[in-house]
Amino acid sequence: MGTTTTPTPYPDGGAPLQPGVYSAHEKRHRIFAIMAASSGNLVEWFDFYVYAFSALYFAGAFFPKADPTVQLLNTAGVFAAGFLMRPIGGWLFGRIADKYGRKLSLLISVAMMCTGSLVIACLPTYAQIGAWAPFLLLVCRLFQGLSVGGEYGTTATYMSEVALKGQRGFFSSFQYVTLIGGQLLAVLVIVILEAILSDQELRAWGWRIPFVCGAVAAVVALLLRRTLHETQTDAAKNNEEAGTIRGLFRHHTAAFVTVLGYTAGGSLIFYTFTTYMQKYLVNTVHLPIKTASYVMTVALFLYMCMQPLFGMLSDRIGRRNNMLLFGALGALLTVPILTALQHTTNPYVALVLIIVALAVVSFYTSISGIVKAEMFPPEVRALGVGLAYAVANAIFGGTAEYVALYLKDQGHESSFFWYVTVMMVIAFLFSFRLPKQAAYLHHDH
Repeated sequence: MGTTTTPTPYPDGGAPLQPGVYSAHEKRHRIFAIMAASSGNLVEWFDFYVYAFSALYFAGAFFPKADPTVQLLNTAGVFAAGFLMRPIGGWLFGRIADKYGRKLSLLISVAMMCTGSLVIACLPTYAQIGAWAPFLLLVCRLFQGLSVGGEYGTTATYMSEVALKGQRGFFSSFQYVTLIGGQLLAVLVIVILEAILSDQELRAWGWRIPFVCGAVAAVVALLLRRTLHETQTDAAKNNEEAGTIRGLFRHHTAAFVTVLGYTAGGSLIFYTFTTYMQKYLVNTVHLPIKTASYVMTVALFLYMCMQPLFGMLSDRIGRRNNMLLFGALGALLTVPILTALQHTTNPYVALVLIIVALAVVSFYTSISGIVKAEMFPPEVRALGVGLAYAVANAIFGGTAEYVALYLKDQGHESSFFWYVTVMMVIAFLFSFRLPKQAAYLHHDH
């Protein structure tokens, strides 16, 4: 729904009377579409985190230590799924969304995640079928990695296009509400299972339950997404450069580089203060594991609640100002916050510091999708958003934990603080390249 599109059909029989003005029925329809689209995003990230959180219980069933070849296969699988498949997924699903429609891409993505989770839940163990077990697990993770890689760009594009004009920041923020919600839900499921099952039961068969839950949730998300109306017009689909790398880089190289530039810093600081932070609290701050888990659960819940508030802020002050505040505050506060965490032993102080950091990150994550979508026209929007995000996320976000732990092992932990700071300065500088008035989406209904 960029400047070259025409309004899509609405369920009440017509488009809004004037731009930014909607009937009550139309508002309900669009809000439901936001919920349906973001439901799949929650499922995708639930399944992603469930694998990480339940790996402790099923690792021995698939990767026996006695077999070094299988251990290497495990390492290769994690690498391939986490890094290689996401950019491929960003390209593949971006092309499908731009050439054949957002709805089709969203349906395929969540169906793939459902299939992957269901197969993992039913996989025989190494003791039953030998090396085929970890190999099949690897295939499932590649399959899911492809799905996750494609989910972000298409969801961000669809939600930005269907959101109410003047409130796009607010509604688009629910992409990260569900992303964080998926992580919290995964933790909750594991905690519940740990409370009702013994450690032996969890290792024997209990670890399969979260994957079954993920598959069932994916079916529900699939049914909800089937009700979505298409936001990509026939004119955009039939454009000869729709969904092509050639079309993206022939006319929109500058936009792609800009998105890549600030997404690199955004992904790095996001993973630093979310997935890596729990390990940081244990290894550096020396909090007990359970205490660190409680701190991060509360922090992530509050972080999730922040997203709509910062999205609303962007609707008032503009996406560019949001991003400039993100880059500036991130550059100024990262070293002080991480250093202060190093020297505290009080979990409440740690919680406050992490919440402050996540508030800074929220300037970016709340508008992560919309600020990218506004940079591209409809014929290459999903591809531009998805590919730029996937590449930056794989290179900088996915390696955050490894770089942090490596530098700590080398005795230079504070160097990681400055690495994040430098990337935030880069994000700040790239944010200056954002237009004061978005070139696309702004004039759409």
